[in-house]
Amino acid sequence: MFQWLEDHLMEPLGKIAQNRYLQSIRDAFVVFALPVILTGAIFLIIANPPTSINWGIINAWANAVEPIMPQILFPFQLTFGIMALTVSFGIGYSLASRYEDMDEVMAGILSMLAFFMTAFPVVDITQVPFGEILNYLGGQGLFVAIILGILTTEGMRWFRKKGIAIKLPDSVPPYVLRTFNSLLPFMLILPIVWALAWIVWANFGVTIPQLVLDLFSPLVSVSNSYWSALGMIILMLLLWSMGIHGMNVVSSVAYPFWMTQLANNVEAINAGVEATGIVTEPFFHMFTHIGGSGATLGLVLLMLTSKSDQLKQVGKTAIVPGIFNINEPVIFGLPIVLNPIMIIPFILGPAIIVTINYICFTTGIIPPVIVQPPFTVPIFLGGFIATGGSVLAGLLQIVNVIIATIIYYPFFKYYEKTLLEREKAEVTQ
Repeated sequence: MFQWLEDHLMEPLGKIAQNRYLQSIRDAFVVFALPVILTGAIFLIIANPPTSINWGIINAWANAVEPIMPQILFPFQLTFGIMALTVSFGIGYSLASRYEDMDEVMAGILSMLAFFMTAFPVVDITQVPFGEILNYLGGQGLFVAIILGILTTEGMRWFRKKGIAIKLPDSVPPYVLRTFNSLLPFMLILPIVWALAWIVWANFGVTIPQLVLDLFSPLVSVSNSYWSALGMIILMLLLWSMGIHGMNVVSSVAYPFWMTQLANNVEAINAGVEATGIVTEPFFHMFTHIGGSGATLGLVLLMLTSKSDQLKQVGKTAIVPGIFNINEPVIFGLPIVLNPIMIIPFILGPAIIVTINYICFTTGIIPPVIVQPPFTVPIFLGGFIATGGSVLAGLLQIVNVIIATIIYYPFFKYYEKTLLEREKAEVTQ
């Protein structure tokens, strides 16, 4: 099976992965965004103790952080809130570094300014609360940041190739020459982006990142069926694989329906009748997103044993957040986003897990969900609490980790092989 995958699937995907644009996007996440993500994840864990466990130390922790919750979340909101802004600079810088004779820093600044301009409504900017646009400067704006990072850098490269620049004498100092070489791309590209943002705002009343999110957020027909659950998990992970927070997009439409199913379950249990709600919020957060979206906890365990220094280091930094179901370090640090090799198990594993979970809940092997624990509750405890004390539910979570690990394994080994070859070549060089 491994040989067939390598001959018919991995090689073509590996060639796609060598694309300069995909490599630039990965570099932007790993080199520029990862420190931001890791810092924010630490504060998110501190602010969200698993209070449903009802242990003395956990309750003391929750009581201690509750009065200062906004202050604790302040670094998280800012670091995650500028993730896309950081990525836009990183893409411009990384892509420009792959071309000869391009100013990487100026390309990064141009990319960042272009994206920053699209995140604000084109009105009196002094009247726009900064907190309202943080989501679009963060995870919800990543897709626009990626597009503009590539387009602005390619536009700057076009000016360079055509020799379109303000000519200055050779006696001009290099730092002045550097500024004027980039002046025309800035003066032409930024007004084009501004005009586009104004047109979108004037006609649709939304910013460009909002419009893009609307286009990638088709109305999901939410019901309690297996096909609905399967469609939602695939849509979530497809969006994640492009750098868009899939859970946020899908839940913005589906959350009221999930909560209705949960309330119906509680009412049925209290009335002593059968509870039939399956597709609830904990169905995804507790039983499918184990270690985070994509069920990546098993992948992190594989990374800890990797022979690749890069994979092992990312695994070490991702294991603690992963235990609390926060996996941005894996999604953007491995990375999984726009990685054609790892996207397949990232989607396939949860799809299979959702199928198994649905069968277990439908047949009554696992009792219905009646509690919504915080998403940071670790494995086993999350399932145990969500179902009101079912040990089998906690064991199902462990089984799901094993299944996800098996599915990730062949793809992980191939990706590890490519990285080992690269690391060996760097050492030899």
